[in-house]
Amino acid sequence: MPNLTCVEICAGAGGQSVGLEMAGFDHTAAVEIDADACATLRLNRPKWNVIEKDVKDFDITPYAAGLDLLAGGVPCPPFSIAGKQLGADDERDLFPEAMRLVREGEPKAVMLENVRGLASSRFDNYRESILDELRGMDYEPQWQLFHSSEFGVPQLRPRFILVALQKDVAKHFSWPTAVKSPMTVGEALHDLMAADGWPGAEEWATKRAIGIGPTIVGGSRKHGGPDLGPTRARASWAALGVDGRGIADAPPTASDPIDHMPRLTREMAARIQGFDPDWKFYGKKTAAYRQIGNAFPPPVAAAIGGSIASAIRAANKADKGKSKLRAVAS
Repeated sequence: MPNLTCVEICAGAGGQSVGLEMAGFDHTAAVEIDADACATLRLNRPKWNVIEKDVKDFDITPYAAGLDLLAGGVPCPPFSIAGKQLGADDERDLFPEAMRLVREGEPKAVMLENVRGLASSRFDNYRESILDELRGMDYEPQWQLFHSSEFGVPQLRPRFILVALQKDVAKHFSWPTAVKSPMTVGEALHDLMAADGWPGAEEWATKRAIGIGPTIVGGSRKHGGPDLGPTRARASWAALGVDGRGIADAPPTASDPIDHMPRLTREMAARIQGFDPDWKFYGKKTAAYRQIGNAFPPPVAAAIGGSIASAIRAANKADKGKSKLRAVAS
């Protein structure tokens, strides 16, 4: 079965990208403004068409013919508490640009992800304006809140997802359901914690890190360093036996005591996000961790992308069936 086509904006370090790839989409273009993130995409997928550009300057028309999906993780600060929730008044709000690309590219489906803050009553009118705009373009749009833990990712990470589908596709679509219980942080990271001989790894994994983690926060170029988030998040990590005040360069060693409270490495943070171990991140520690912490977990993107792909393929099959009937009738 041939893969479907996808243009992705705000692609970041590839969390949504690789999830959509797993769901059967080929990227005709991956657009990202951050140079380090673009380098990460090229490092892992050298054949992809990675476009280092502001979305506001991106022309989708060369990729519009037969486009199946426009996807993206538009910036979350306009809707997050840390970003002051300025919404449409925030210059970082790229939903208007996403709507422009939908209008110009006419994809069969649209998938945009953001933070839970966008689901709050504060943004009721904003959300409705987006739905109205999509309905005006003959799409059937809907919002849905998911927790990444519902798809096996060992952290909460709620994401608010917009899916909009052309009407012939929409009637075949259903949201994915939770696929499995998440691993605990200890189950996910035991082998990495034990890699350098730490004698406390087994006890840490089975007696301390026995829950799922809070949402990993990557920060931005202007704000946030390589740590696991604000005070409350760090306290939640501490309850799991993790020192959230920074990111380590290497796992604990044989000389560390059994009751040592380790910090996560970049590799560990990437696993908490659901990345495959083979996915590499370009840049120094802070830049790499920022990419990891801001990513959309691949398993969640794969699940939602898979539902979209199934709907598109069902619509294509139905259209071919109608074409054959018309040919016979004529």
